[in-house]
Amino acid sequence: MNLQSPVREAAALAADRYLENGAARLRYRDEGRGPAVLLVHGWTLDLEMWDPQVAALRSEFRLIRWDRRGFGLSSGSAALGDDVADAVALCRHLRAAPVACVGMSQGARVALQLAEREPELVSSVVLDGPADERPGPHLPLGDLPLAAFRALVQEQGVEAFRREWRRHPLATLRTRDESARRLLDRILERYSAADLAVRQEDSRCDSGAVRRGSIRQPLLVINGEYDLRSRREAGWALARSLAGKHIFIREAGHLSNLDSPAVYNEVLRGFLRQRPTTGHWRPYTISRESSP
Repeated sequence: MNLQSPVREAAALAADRYLENGAARLRYRDEGRGPAVLLVHGWTLDLEMWDPQVAALRSEFRLIRWDRRGFGLSSGSAALGDDVADAVALCRHLRAAPVACVGMSQGARVALQLAEREPELVSSVVLDGPADERPGPHLPLGDLPLAAFRALVQEQGVEAFRREWRRHPLATLRTRDESARRLLDRILERYSAADLAVRQEDSRCDSGAVRRGSIRQPLLVINGEYDLRSRREAGWALARSLAGKHIFIREAGHLSNLDSPAVYNEVLRGFLRQRPTTGHWRPYTISRESSP
């Protein structure tokens, strides 16, 4: 699917707004009409990663997205605990409740914590490419060479990091769609690496660990077929422990919403259309035995 036309249309209608919350000025967009959906981007990304989803779904849903503090055009220092508070503040500011929360990669940890801490605010949860949510640093060391990235930024600067990061499987697109590649390039150019420029022990963060059984909302976990094995295993484990559904997006990597937007959008639409009490949604479900 070529993203050029729908994404250009989405960009033309979108309007950046800003919310002051504590020490941060947060860029956000609020588009579409219908049940509210809160979109939470992953590490090094920003709200524009969701352009293909907004273009396809805004006629049916109200789509709220923001640059997490320290990313994109938002100010402040990156910290998952603050991300949860920012999500609550944004929803209150926009009088949007309840919301379905879609969190991608590191943003999945924000979605989990939000659902646990504010159960009345969150009606359902989608986790896209989540990391292992056991206690640990705010960036998963198992599949991210965080120390090496931090050293690279400190010794050679952010451009050297960007070159290296673009080759990492978590930031690599499988699609040949040039518009998707240009979109990702623009987003990565905005990443300042400010969170990598500080020493690890000085980074304020929350592990993102969630107690088993604490998430009672309907839950869907998404992985790209060619996502890292660590992410696919984490996705399956989360879906099983939190009584959710787990699906793979075929012919897609970690950034499955950009690799295969048409399928991704249909999966989201199908899940978001269901009533919160419905727990039998099964399109595209693949069992562990048949998982890649």
